Amino acid sequence: MVDMTKKLSIWQQNVNKLPSCQHNLISNNLLANLGIDLIALQEPAINPFNLTITSRDWTLIYPSVHGSMPNRTRAITLIQSNISLDSWTQLDFLSSDITIIQLKGMWGKITIFNTYNDCDNNDTVKLLSSYYSRNQAQLKHADTGTAHIIWLGDFNWHHPLWDDPDDDHLFTPNAISATEELIEAIADAGLELALPSGTPMY
Repeated sequence: MVDMTKKLSIWQQNVNKLPSCQHNLISNNLLANLGIDLIALQEPAINPFNLTITSRDWTLIYPSVHGSMPNRTRAITLIQSNISLDSWTQLDFLSSDITIIQLKGMWGKITIFNTYNDCDNNDTVKLLSSYYSRNQAQLKHADTGTAHIIWLGDFNWHHPLWDDPDDDHLFTPNAISATEELIEAIADAGLELALPSGTPMY
């Protein structure tokens, strides 16, 4: 079981496909020693053997389609290896840009979507929104306790709702227009922004 009497600590970062960045982040035990339970990486480093960097402290979760399209993987999740395999499961999602895990306990369940959305389109946001719409009854149901849902990752859009309002050079008409689709998807899912506005994210 996952102990939810303490906070669930998540580290989320885009490593920009850099092996050195991912290696320094994971292989030195820093995050494990900090008590991080879950690492959500976007644009991970994938080597010529179609594998990525990890260590024995972590259980690695590739997208469901990684086996057939390994060179397209842009979101991986790592969960602390001391968290029992019986307490979580991976949910299938037919995209290289999303991994979903669901953790359960007597407290309920939490479903975490680790997402990479390309900066040129909203294709992944559309897939995410469609999946949520089709499966929301299951996602919101818990046999015991309460069901929780988190969407996190690199959505590649800037908006005054979350970026520093002084960074007005980011808020071009095209960027604001593209971001509206993400905001609508968040609103339709009944989710709320967890990070305070102005939190540095780039």
